Amino acid sequence: MGFRMGIVGLPNVGKSTLFNALTRTASAQAANFPFCTIEPNVGEVAVPDTRLDKLAGIAKSKQIIPTRMTFVDIAGLVKGASKGEGLGNQFLANIREVDAIAHVLRCFEDDDVTHVDGRVDPVSDAETIETELIIADMESLEKRLQNIVRKVKGGDKEAIQQERLMKDALAVLEEGKPARMVEVAEDDQKAWRMLQLLSSKPVLYVCNVNEADAATGNALSEKVAAMAAEQGNGHVVISAQIEEEISQLDAEEAAEFLEELGLEEAGLDRLIKAGYDLLHLETYFTVGPKEARAWTIKTGTQAPQAAGVIHGDFEKGFIRAETISYDDFIAHNGEQGAKDAGRMRAEGKSYTVKDGDVLHFLFNN
Repeated sequence: MGFRMGIVGLPNVGKSTLFNALTRTASAQAANFPFCTIEPNVGEVAVPDTRLDKLAGIAKSKQIIPTRMTFVDIAGLVKGASKGEGLGNQFLANIREVDAIAHVLRCFEDDDVTHVDGRVDPVSDAETIETELIIADMESLEKRLQNIVRKVKGGDKEAIQQERLMKDALAVLEEGKPARMVEVAEDDQKAWRMLQLLSSKPVLYVCNVNEADAATGNALSEKVAAMAAEQGNGHVVISAQIEEEISQLDAEEAAEFLEELGLEEAGLDRLIKAGYDLLHLETYFTVGPKEARAWTIKTGTQAPQAAGVIHGDFEKGFIRAETISYDDFIAHNGEQGAKDAGRMRAEGKSYTVKDGDVLHFLFNN
C-alpha cells in the first residue's frame, strides 16, 4: 500500500515545476526501482528509507524494493472551480481519488512571475482553494440529502446513518469550515469515508520559496506554518527551483549541491516524510537473499492486516508473524544472529505492527 497525494495550487505558484522534478526523479530511479507514469499527470516515486539499504546489505539481498508514493498533478484550479470554471469538474473528480492534498503555495517574490491575483499572499491562496472545496462539498451534500429522503422514511439504517453524518458535515461547512473539522465516532468512520468529501482530506502545505530561503524559510512561509499549526495540518518548505536542478543530477552531484546550500536532504524527501506523518503511515520490512522490501501500513495495523498488504491469502490464512525489530536485526547482524540472541518473537493476530519491524509471515494456504 502506497498512498496517493494530489498536488494542487493556483497558477504560477510552482506546482508544475515541482511535479516535473518529481517525475524526473522517478524516471532516474527507474533503473533500480519499479516506476511507472500511469498517465501524463501521475507519477510514482520511491519512498526514501536508509534502513532498507542497511537491511539489504546485511541479508545480501539481490534486489531492493522500496515502498512507493503516487503524486497526482491536479490541473485546472481557479477561483470558481466548484462552479465548473477552468477544468473545475475534472479537478474535483481527481481530488476525490487521492488520500491527501499537497497544496503548493507561492512564498516567493518575483516580478517576472505574475500572480493570478496580482499579489503574493499564500494564506489568502490557501483560503481560495479551501473555499472551493467547501462549496463543492455543500452542493454535493444538499443533493444527496434530497436523494435519500425516501430511504430514511422507510427506516433504512444505512441511510439514517448517512443522513446524520451529512447533516453534521453540512453544519460545519456552513460555518465556512472544512469537513475534516467534524468529529467522527469510530463506528461512523467507514460511512464517513464513503461520503468522499473533498474538504475532509488532510492537507500538507508546500511553501515554495526562492533558492536563498530553502534552508531557513522566510516571512511568508512562517505565516503558512502558523496557519497549518492552527488547523492541525502539516507544512514543508521547498524550493521547486532547487528540486528541478537536483532531479537532473546524479546521486553524488545532488549530495554535493545540497551540502553547498546547507540542506541535509532534498525537499522531495521531506515532502514524502511529511506526507507519511500527515496520514499516520509507517513502514515494515520483509528481508531475504532474494529481496529486501518495504511495505506501507497505517499506524496501529495488526499483524494479519499487515500481511494482507502483501497478499490477501496471507491475511486469510494468517498463523503468526516472526518478528525482529529493526534495531535488533542490525545489532545482531541479521535474522540468524537475532534468533540466537533470543530477539526474534512469535506474534499472533492481536499484535500491532511497529514501524521498522522485520517480519516473516506464516500462513495456511
